[in-house]
Order: sequence, then C-alpha cells, then structure tokens
Amino acid sequence: MEISEETESQIKELQVLENKLQTLLMQRQAFQLELDEIENALSELAKTKEEVYKIVGNIMVKISKEEITKDLKQKKDLITLRLKSIENQEKSLAESSENLRKKVLSKIKSD
Repeated sequence: MEISEETESQIKELQVLENKLQTLLMQRQAFQLELDEIENALSELAKTKEEVYKIVGNIMVKISKEEITKDLKQKKDLITLRLKSIENQEKSLAESSENLRKKVLSKIKSD
C-alpha cells in the first residue's frame, strides 16, 4: 500500500500536534500541582494564629500573615489564568488533531 506525500506530510503534522498536546498536558499538570499547594498554604494560613515565615533563597524571613496571604492569592490568580490559557490551547490542538486524524484515516482507507 502506497501512501501519498500529502498524506505522509499530514501524518507528520499529526505527530507534531500530538507532541504539543502532550507538552501542554504536562504543563497543565505542573500548574495544577502548584495551584493545589497554594490552596493548601492559604488554608493553613487561615487556621494559624502564630507567626508566619517565608523562605527566601536560603533563609526564612518573618512576614505578616496579610502580606503572605496577598502574595499567595496573586500567585493563585496568575496560575489560574495560565491554566485557563493552557486548557484553551489544549482544546484547540485537540480539535485540530482530531480533524487531521479523520482526514488522514479517510485518505488511507480510500487509497
């Protein structure tokens, strides 16, 4: 069975799309893990009445509870925004990949 050059090109393009999708999935998982850690930290901050410290480089610095809460909420907002962006990219790539997969399969079956 002979596959046309156009079909081979589309198969390669499909592989590139699948690799990009895999990369986005890994990025999304990393950001989701970071978001979970931030939410846990915010939860613990809400429970504590003791002094709060932040690790900066190789040292721990005393910081106000309000300041660290503000920093964590800003970080949470940024990560949430990045996650939405990645999810949109993922959706778009998945649709493109599926459309291309259907084209390739239909060409292979018709050849």
